[in-house]
Amino acid sequence: MFSSQKSKEQLIGQTLNQFWGYAGFHSVQKEIILSILDGNDTLALLPTGGGKSLCYQLPALVLEGTCLVISPLLALMRDQVDALQSRGIEAEFLSSELDEFDEESIYNRCKNGLVKILYVSPERLQNQLFIRSMQDIDISFIAVDEAHCISEWGQDFRPSYRNIKIFRSEFKNVPCLALTATATHKVEDEIIQKLGLHRPNIYKKSFNRSNLNIILENTSDKYNRILQFLRQNSASGIIYTRTRRDAEELSHFIKQNNFANIDFFHAGLNSADKEKLQKRWLSSRYHVLVSTNAFGMGIDKDDVKFVIHLSPSSTIENYYQEIGRAGRDGEEALALTLWNEQEITNIDNTFQNQIPHKAEYEKIIIFLYSVFQIADQDLSERTFQLDVLRLKNLTKLSVAKIKNVLNFLNNQELIFYKSNVSTSSVISFVKSDELDQLAAADAYFMEMLFRNLPGLSIQKVHFSEAAFCKKNGVDFQKFKEKLLQMQKAGYLEYLDGSQNSIKFLKPRNDRLLFGEYWSLFYQIQKNKLRKWEENKFYIRDTDFCKMKLILNYFGEKDAENCGKCSVCRKRNNSKRTLSSDITLQLSARPMSLDEMSANLHFYSKENIRETLIFLLDIGKVKMLNYKTYMLNQ
Repeated sequence: MFSSQKSKEQLIGQTLNQFWGYAGFHSVQKEIILSILDGNDTLALLPTGGGKSLCYQLPALVLEGTCLVISPLLALMRDQVDALQSRGIEAEFLSSELDEFDEESIYNRCKNGLVKILYVSPERLQNQLFIRSMQDIDISFIAVDEAHCISEWGQDFRPSYRNIKIFRSEFKNVPCLALTATATHKVEDEIIQKLGLHRPNIYKKSFNRSNLNIILENTSDKYNRILQFLRQNSASGIIYTRTRRDAEELSHFIKQNNFANIDFFHAGLNSADKEKLQKRWLSSRYHVLVSTNAFGMGIDKDDVKFVIHLSPSSTIENYYQEIGRAGRDGEEALALTLWNEQEITNIDNTFQNQIPHKAEYEKIIIFLYSVFQIADQDLSERTFQLDVLRLKNLTKLSVAKIKNVLNFLNNQELIFYKSNVSTSSVISFVKSDELDQLAAADAYFMEMLFRNLPGLSIQKVHFSEAAFCKKNGVDFQKFKEKLLQMQKAGYLEYLDGSQNSIKFLKPRNDRLLFGEYWSLFYQIQKNKLRKWEENKFYIRDTDFCKMKLILNYFGEKDAENCGKCSVCRKRNNSKRTLSSDITLQLSARPMSLDEMSANLHFYSKENIRETLIFLLDIGKVKMLNYKTYMLNQ
């Protein structure tokens, strides 16, 4: 296809400029792309912000056929497809939300060579229709995103990633590109082995981010510390919280203190609100989002000047991925983590309280299947509304333990557990020509549904109860009650999108659930605790450079001290240096202690106060009023 290495490099350079508008590649992107174009299996380990997606998107355009991208997150697939289509690149994704007609249309477009990139979940690789369809599609190469999910050593383990090696055996001459942003040496070896990569070219970009100023502060007054910072830093940023409640409460507190460009973001918001917030944040130079870790995946914004953690992350991997969203433009950026010993103890207790022992694990599973009357070896085709509080009352166990088990079963693809807000759905078991067999009130209600929800007579329909009621002048609560009544009568199946739901994906198998799956659950919980212990050391340590500790964790053993983190600054800064920094600040204008603390965020407030007293004593500084300092000239 390519006449020479030079023509190959010219083509990818032109493609980069034409579709992405960039003049050149970052780091090892070019080498990764050339490796794929040469037909080699390839492993790319690039930190957050390293441009992983370009490494498969660009060669997909250059090569003939369709690139098959395997990704674990539906939301990320949707975002990537939208972004590609906006650039004029033909991309699609397959999901369980699509009906048979839409799926067939996508398959046909791929067969005709019209789709350059097709995103699928790893579970799709077991679908026989998919496998048969792929035989008729010219696959240019396979890209495995978030490849670390194949590792049993992490808490992101997805057993369906094991299917990739089996699937690849059907396409022996198709090269594979594995990509990840978080992989230790142990995980790297596991990726190569379990994906069946043949003599892969391995490309690593250093995890070092020289423009990041990593600051960890031991403080109890976190809210006011954040206010101080925001008053001195009008820029785009992210403030990460551990819980949805924290995100909402901190956002409201900041707004009450006269900051307008603040919003909260978490998985409990509906899709429309999430999309609106993402677009506002991406287009603004000064917008700040207070969010759980639900925000950030696949979001590419260059001018993020700071990432603040209201509380520590649970793992170093998560922490590094989150702070990596700051300073992608190469400019100086701040990663500030606020913590205290009481909070560390609380997180310790949280981890312990959400991990059930074996008898509790078995109790949760027994009640889960019993509530929906599913016996051993049975499988229900229905999707059920799930009341977690009912499970709590039945088992007498905490919601945290129940949700931990539910998330585990979901990740092992034994169930589909929906815990976020989504659109509601309804399926009719009554045909439109059978309404005369129903009672008059029921027939009228079903007719109203058919009239307002096109397609209901033949398939599941997603809809908004609020929009439906507004259009038809119906009372919202009475409408939902009628839907539940009709469901109980067997006329329809209604799923309230504001509630949790569950669908059982595999037949119940108590022998596996209480044997092999318990062993895996126990191992994952041990991994969680081990990673938290590693992160606790990172947070508390005051002897080693923070960036050096991160690089060492990811296998870069010979890193130099960064000179910028809170540990390096403390080591390098004497009182004399702090004095000169305070003098420099006051040469611009008089300031209060709080203002100086916000500007000199790499020093503790107590050290600044002590140095100011010293400067007052020697006559270098004087008081303008009872709380404002100025130079004594």
